[in-house]
Amino acid sequence: MSVHLSVAGRSDIGRCRKNNEDALVVATLAGGSLLRGDALRGRFDVGERGVLLAVSDGMGGAKAGEVASALVVESLARAMVDGAADAPADALIKEAVQKAHHVVWEAANHTGREGMGATLTAVFVQARRSGATAFIAEVGDSRAYLLRAGTITRLTKDQSYVQLLVDAGALDAKEVAESPLRNVILQAMGHQRPIEVALGKLELRGRDCLLLCSDGLTNAVTDDEIRGVILGAANLEQAADRLIDLANQRGGDDNITVLAAGVGGDLAPGHAGERVEQTFEILASFEPQLAV
Repeated sequence: MSVHLSVAGRSDIGRCRKNNEDALVVATLAGGSLLRGDALRGRFDVGERGVLLAVSDGMGGAKAGEVASALVVESLARAMVDGAADAPADALIKEAVQKAHHVVWEAANHTGREGMGATLTAVFVQARRSGATAFIAEVGDSRAYLLRAGTITRLTKDQSYVQLLVDAGALDAKEVAESPLRNVILQAMGHQRPIEVALGKLELRGRDCLLLCSDGLTNAVTDDEIRGVILGAANLEQAADRLIDLANQRGGDDNITVLAAGVGGDLAPGHAGERVEQTFEILASFEPQLAV
């Protein structure tokens, strides 16, 4: 089965930060192709070895956040490429995330890097004769979305303190955007040992659009607005530019990163009658406990 991804990504410093601590990467496991930078685009044949997409949002003083996010995406891609070709995809990406975490953990022991860490949201797409599947791994609060048949669905769950309060019924979901605690995350790559990798599995359909982004976007732009921008854009590059421009128009308080991938090839398109829940499965979840 022939499956390809049309990818467009952009990372922007925003209007208030001195450094861009976000990072993004696209890597093909078979050909060893790897794209990094503040703007990237390309078309990638998926194949059985697969394609990796990832976004990381760094944290830490003295540019340590830049170091952390760069280490996360580079070490993750390297671990995926070096992994066993016959390894199950879920085990491959989960182990690669843990290896990347260890790299950042070790680097954070150096003077000037103490306390650095980063979020990670990664999507690994693999094609088989029976179809194509995306495995979504998350640590922190960067997000992954699916746009299918005109509907947007969040595939990740923020590993944040405010999300914990919402789940416990202590905070209304409408109050999250105004909460002073909204940027407090419960785990990060390199921050603590061990980490729990949240993992999901999605059966892909033709014309699906996968979107990965840092919270510089989602703190300023709603899910419905993201949907509208993507559907109204002529292509994914234009969609990424418009989303970043919109976040900047609303203050640009943080770095903003958007990585979009359109699914094409021999897959049947999704349709409104098929619920996303029928094609999405949570394999592992992050389950923190609220202190009382």
